[in-house]
Amino acid sequence: MTGFVEDRFPLGVAFGASGGPQWRTDVVTLASGAEARNARWAGSRRRYDAGSGIRSLSDLQAVALFFERMRGRLTGFRFRDPFDHLSSAAPGAGGDPNALDGPLGIGDGATDVFALVKTYGSGAQAYVRRIAKPVAGSVRIARDGVELADGSDFTCDSATGLVTFLGGAPAPGAVLTAGFRFDVPVRFDIDRLDMSLTHVRAGRVPTIPLVEIDPLTEA
Repeated sequence: MTGFVEDRFPLGVAFGASGGPQWRTDVVTLASGAEARNARWAGSRRRYDAGSGIRSLSDLQAVALFFERMRGRLTGFRFRDPFDHLSSAAPGAGGDPNALDGPLGIGDGATDVFALVKTYGSGAQAYVRRIAKPVAGSVRIARDGVELADGSDFTCDSATGLVTFLGGAPAPGAVLTAGFRFDVPVRFDIDRLDMSLTHVRAGRVPTIPLVEIDPLTEA
């Protein structure tokens, strides 16, 4: 049995974590010396080590409490990526989300539900990442450059990242954009948490691996 809770991993520890995106690529060197490369995954998957975020005994205790609640690897939860948690893909982007940060979709006159995404790059090489865990209250939506009102023009389910337009589907050709903060759905990648007072008193840092999951496809 798997599960997911909307609780967030302790923020103070998360912002000291290390890690980032991972791809799976097969690389074969041919007899000619040339390479043949093939992508095994359609999208990237993030891995983190939250151990580097432990700064005090209280940090360690907070993580231990959270680990027990999640029952080790069993339950998924939210994690704030210290490097990538805003809709804007511009290097150094910070501050508040903007309704024009990135594409949401194009209206067709029939579709009234759109999934939040973050787009990295542009053109044929752009990577579109599905965002399933936006931060509640942070989502801003615009239609043809005009910002809409949350609650009267649209709603966003923070548990799925689905935006629903109220009062009818956007007209054909309408350009829809979005801005938001988001968390990464993850789980612990261990069932045993190795703790010692030397972690915080003598500089020894525990390993606390986390791995990204897809809560929308889990049983």
